[in-house]
Amino acid sequence: MTVSGPPSFPLDLLEPPDPGVLPLPHPARPAEGVRLLRGAVYAIPAGSRPLTVDLWLPADATGPVPVVVFVHGGGWRMGLRDDLGPRFRHWEPGPFARMAQEGFAVACPDYRLSGEAPHPAQTDDLAALLGWLHTRSADLGLDTARTVMWGESAGGHLAALTALTHHTRTDTAAVMGCVTWYAPTDLPALAEDFPEGVYDTRDPASFEALLVGGALADRPEAARDASPVTHVGPQAPPFLLLHGTDDVLVPTRQSVRLADALRQAGHDPDLRLLAGGNHLWLSLSEEDVSDCYARTLAFAHRCTAGG
Repeated sequence: MTVSGPPSFPLDLLEPPDPGVLPLPHPARPAEGVRLLRGAVYAIPAGSRPLTVDLWLPADATGPVPVVVFVHGGGWRMGLRDDLGPRFRHWEPGPFARMAQEGFAVACPDYRLSGEAPHPAQTDDLAALLGWLHTRSADLGLDTARTVMWGESAGGHLAALTALTHHTRTDTAAVMGCVTWYAPTDLPALAEDFPEGVYDTRDPASFEALLVGGALADRPEAARDASPVTHVGPQAPPFLLLHGTDDVLVPTRQSVRLADALRQAGHDPDLRLLAGGNHLWLSLSEEDVSDCYARTLAFAHRCTAGG
């Protein structure tokens, strides 16, 4: 097939459909009071696979409901859109169904991984998701003026980056708060935050290097632009930052850096450092893991109250 095609062929028929008007998936009922629409297409980036989102919705809402956007982790390289990590896989009902039972719509999106496209593709995708949610808000019963970002690990990084660069607009969802769990926030400072000799900014194969398209030492401007701390300003929404003190994959200091930057910009972030906690909440008790979830849910309620 040639690029131009036969003169009589309507080439516009080859264009992908508009995700804003595609039929929504048939809903399932995974738990009492919950509707699940799995795999709705929200964006089709040029040259890429269609991006999809799972939507956990209150089954019997009487009006538009606030939205929580959960962004999965996996080093920007892997991961499943509906996976909160090993400490939550045995929950029944699961964490997103529980949020829907609490009156939230929960959106769990795919995004382009670093093997598909470098930064800023990932935050571009999340911005497209926020626009799609707003476009489909009437269809889905969403109050997108009350949206909270939430992510764990690399997903927390992307949630924070989106919340800090996506200012309130009338044509898209408005981010009213952000929750990060053990997230990297200042990529150039990673070598300083790890024990001496552990992190090499010249390594082109690190997760961060793969995200920005080259070793951090060779791409300092890209690393800075991909760091949430760079984008903190007076418009930042409220933040809840949770991080374990014994995290061996993302130094605790990374969350402290973002909290410090927010304070310097006049904000009052809620920073919680969990004694003995490792990445993915490994080594925390079940009680402490449940408390992390409860704090996240309570924060989302506070950010979206009174809508």
